[in-house]
Amino acid sequence: MSEFINENPDVIDSDELPSRKENITGDLLLSGISNETTLQRKKLLLSIDNSKSKVLQNIELLDKLLLINPPELTSDEESIEESDDEDDAYGNTDPKDVVDTQEIYDLTAHISDPEHPLSLGQLSIVNLPDIEVHDCGDPNKMVEVIIRITPTITHCSLATLIGLGIRVRLERALPPRFRITILLKKGTHNSENQVNKQLNDKERVAAACENEQLLGVVSKMLLTCK
Repeated sequence: MSEFINENPDVIDSDELPSRKENITGDLLLSGISNETTLQRKKLLLSIDNSKSKVLQNIELLDKLLLINPPELTSDEESIEESDDEDDAYGNTDPKDVVDTQEIYDLTAHISDPEHPLSLGQLSIVNLPDIEVHDCGDPNKMVEVIIRITPTITHCSLATLIGLGIRVRLERALPPRFRITILLKKGTHNSENQVNKQLNDKERVAAACENEQLLGVVSKMLLTCK
């Protein structure tokens, strides 16, 4: 049996997700939608036998790619990473253009779960209160983004893939001065430390993203992003 993080998990309606326009606070995500229909739907989805899932065919590959030592970066790639003029390329030079937690949430909440036909926001894998952004608005300084995700079960085999999808989404949407840290929320996964290490090792993630099959799965997850 799957061990649920939330004893009574609910699926959050997509139009009930926190948004800047409606000024909904993070309390909605914590409380969820308390009706029997969504409760039964969530339990049904989470009770799917993962061993029969086609998605899991890519999980072993992902784990192997994240554990191997990837090839060293070329001098050209290193120069791109160390460039001091990265912000100009993205046009993000306005000190008033400060990214906040709501913006990060909007970028990630609509990513599709790789196993279920729902988004990470609907499954409360991504939650507004679990996002931190440290941005002073200075385009010449690094911005720290920390996002803590909550797997639906403590032994979720898709946690690494979900984290990778979030990282790819944020790195594609944000300027290079944003330093992204993705963590499993404390106490939500049996292999918390191992997964955290994998998701935040830049070279291992880069090597994993070079695999066409794996990148195809991630791209499919991002198709629902707004």
